[in-house]
Amino acid sequence: MKANIGNVDRLLRIVLGALLILLSLFGVIGWWGWIGVVPLATGIVRVCPAYSLLGFNTCKRS
Repeated sequence: MKANIGNVDRLLRIVLGALLILLSLFGVIGWWGWIGVVPLATGIVRVCPAYSLLGFNTCKRS
């Protein structure tokens, strides 16, 4: 699978995902905070299936 997530997008996904998970662990928000696993995982692997389906790509073109 070809990477389709750029550096800024990747950083935002990882931070947002980790924040949601931590808030859920500390009881600030409910169990739904575990949805943060999705942006965290896509940020780590640099591939977003939704971007592939919609034809988006935030990586720099070479």
